[in-house]
Amino acid sequence: MNITLAEQVRHKIDFKTKPLGALGMLEKLASQVANIQGTLTPALIKPHIIVFAASHGIAANGVSAYPSEVTAQMVLNFLNGGAAINVFTRQHGITLLVVDAGVDYDFGKNEKLIHAKVGYGTKSFLTSPAMTPAEMDECLQRGKEIVANVQATGCNVIGFGEMGIGNTSSAAVVMSKLVGVPLGECAGKGTGLNDQQMSAKLAILHEAMQNHAKIDNDPLRVLQTFGGFEIAMMCGAMLEAAERGMVILVDGFIASVAYLCAFRMRDAVSEYAVFCHESTEKGHGFLLRHLNVTPVLQLGMRLGEGTGCAVAYPILQSAVAFLNEMASFESAGVSNKTL
Repeated sequence: MNITLAEQVRHKIDFKTKPLGALGMLEKLASQVANIQGTLTPALIKPHIIVFAASHGIAANGVSAYPSEVTAQMVLNFLNGGAAINVFTRQHGITLLVVDAGVDYDFGKNEKLIHAKVGYGTKSFLTSPAMTPAEMDECLQRGKEIVANVQATGCNVIGFGEMGIGNTSSAAVVMSKLVGVPLGECAGKGTGLNDQQMSAKLAILHEAMQNHAKIDNDPLRVLQTFGGFEIAMMCGAMLEAAERGMVILVDGFIASVAYLCAFRMRDAVSEYAVFCHESTEKGHGFLLRHLNVTPVLQLGMRLGEGTGCAVAYPILQSAVAFLNEMASFESAGVSNKTL
């Protein structure tokens, strides 16, 4: 009888020197990585996190507590090494890449930045589609090319983060359309809106959805109408990472919405995705439950930038380490249970 790799992995995990299931989620992660890589001895090689940044036209309609120029300012902060994602990637030996997917700013010939600008920000989806079909296609293609270049370095595990003032609004509408739940279940306070500002944000987003009421739930059409350049590029990147058999680390709310779009385009992407944490941004918990996935961490984070990926990565390392290095009952001479 032929034994599948999945069965071999399960047997290897179950016969480690521990009670069945005693390592909880670490066992699930170890099994997932082993099956992704098609081996009983998986390895995490040259981990990368890519932060995609873009400006959003909807930000001009007052949906964020911060002005749109903060997007460019934070990109410069990433490049100068001063953001939270810089701290955590340095701590855990992860290569950080920053992509200008469409920031409303000219960064010049900065060698630290991946220049993939599709435009100087999307249009406001309050009155028109956020991007053209051509811009949408360009985002997907550039995301795929970036991942191909990263894999060429030997990387086999890749995380995705984002930066874009207004992108919680974009993500909330995309989620509402694709999942078919009321906008109020998806939209949160983002960068820290007060109750009055939140009410105004919801009113604007409801109006935008009404203005595009004829849009169906095709993921490409929804993403083109309400998405951001960074969300679309991240979607393309996730699709390519799955195609190339890489472990995909999904960050918080916006990254999970990019994953939702990718999943609706190619459901096999789910085999490669690890959901790193549950953001406190409203809508993320609902989306994770809709996707029937369990996040690795629940730390009350809602920063974005890929920070959840960086903080969860050592957990993934532990999962691979126990699978490869922990003794079995037989090799350690330890008696297994008798009942």
